Amino acid sequence: MGGKQSRGFSNKELNEVSVSQRRKSAGRDEQPSLSSAAERIRRHTTVHFGYSILNLAMQALDETPSELWELRELQKLNLSMNCLCSLPPALGALNNLVILNLWGNNLSSLPPEISLLKKLRVLFACRNRLSEVPEELGSCTCLEVLSLANNQITGLPGSLAAMHNLTKLNLSHNRIAHIPTCVYSMKGLVFLHLACNRLETIADQIQDLVNLKILIVEGNSIHTLPKTLCFLESLELLNVDFNDLQNVPMELYLLSRLGRLACHPLDKGLHIIHNPLLKPIQEVLQGGLSALYNYLKPT
Repeated sequence: MGGKQSRGFSNKELNEVSVSQRRKSAGRDEQPSLSSAAERIRRHTTVHFGYSILNLAMQALDETPSELWELRELQKLNLSMNCLCSLPPALGALNNLVILNLWGNNLSSLPPEISLLKKLRVLFACRNRLSEVPEELGSCTCLEVLSLANNQITGLPGSLAAMHNLTKLNLSHNRIAHIPTCVYSMKGLVFLHLACNRLETIADQIQDLVNLKILIVEGNSIHTLPKTLCFLESLELLNVDFNDLQNVPMELYLLSRLGRLACHPLDKGLHIIHNPLLKPIQEVLQGGLSALYNYLKPT
């Protein structure tokens, strides 16, 4: 999650916290105070570049220690690669969080109280079992990076249109049939990843994303590209491979920053050759992107 990571919990320490939770649930008098239980967790936090960080990744947690939510000073929390099925409403108590990493759990939902994380700038919730995104997430208007990849999401709530600071959005490997309308209001987007969904079209509103530099929609069922896509003159990487494209818009030559035909997934340029393109486009592409642009330009 960046920066110096805190030392992992030992099995003994995790058991101690777990025991304290069970005792608290049973209401026994001999339980340690909440502050002392929380203090055992606090000892594993680090401060790096001024941020208070706690790394609980890969601890085989199937629930979070209740004392965790007392550490309100936390700014970066890594709960990735555990076995969490849910998060409690108490998540909202960590209102100083800037980065929250939930990657690789079994989460089927995010609690509405996530709306209380007003300072949150980065949220990784990829590789979970999310089928929907709470409307309350739209209150996290400071978000700059949002990854919801590898879930079971079919759409996004309209409230996310308020995320004007969002620059990177990853919705790849979901079940999205139409680009959510709220995405077109995210004017700050520089990176938009929608690969391996169920898209068949891209709406004309794509032209509203004027700052977009990277657009990845490979592995869908898109059969045509809108002319308005060609007005995104900041595009440096456009990946439309493995779709159902037979032709391209005549205005494609306006995307001058693409520079070349690209093959490697991370290369800048235009990724398009893996489509059932018709002649003469298919033949013209053998001469590279410049040949295609020369062909498309009006004489």
